[in-house]
Amino acid sequence: MTNKLSYITIEGNIGAGKTTLATKIAKQYDGKLILEQFDDNPFLPKFYENKERYSFTLELSFLAARYRQLKEEIQSGNLFKNFTIADYYFAKSLIFAKSNLQNDEFSLYRQLFDIIYKQLPLPDVYMYLHVDVDRLLYNIRMRGRSYEQHITADYLLDIQKSYLSFFSTVKDFPIVIVDCTKINFVNDEKYYKRLIDILFENNFKKGINRVLV
Repeated sequence: MTNKLSYITIEGNIGAGKTTLATKIAKQYDGKLILEQFDDNPFLPKFYENKERYSFTLELSFLAARYRQLKEEIQSGNLFKNFTIADYYFAKSLIFAKSNLQNDEFSLYRQLFDIIYKQLPLPDVYMYLHVDVDRLLYNIRMRGRSYEQHITADYLLDIQKSYLSFFSTVKDFPIVIVDCTKINFVNDEKYYKRLIDILFENNFKKGINRVLV
């Protein structure tokens, strides 16, 4: 590990493996781990059952929770850890809201997001794990969260498009897009090692960087 990073974000669509990868990296390299606390959100199961009714409530609750967690965890730091690594970035709020909200709701939400977004630090590098929809659906089925079984291919495609739209606007930090559809970095050490090399052995330019595994 030669590239000294202070704040790393691992991102991806639902079921891409971002939490697994972030946890593994933090454990191996003594990083401070920040995991999104989505299981504590009481609106999430309701949203998957009735998207139209609970979308705005869900997105506002996530906006507040993510801001509070990241502000506290990143700014507090940890002198005994080598870096901070999170399994989400605050802009995830905007990405999902764009897919879940009506235009008028999103317009209001965007105003709130823009005010808050400027108060949080930018990552040194943002790694996005791209996985195609069929593989995502398989992963979702395999992990067996009951409220996720309503997720459709169309919904995952919408989220994917929102991520790519967001990436096109990023100018202030590196976005590293890695296609993980055909690899298993959880059980195959060579692929995990390859992701580690991509993350720590490169100095990526700001904006979009596409990398082959």
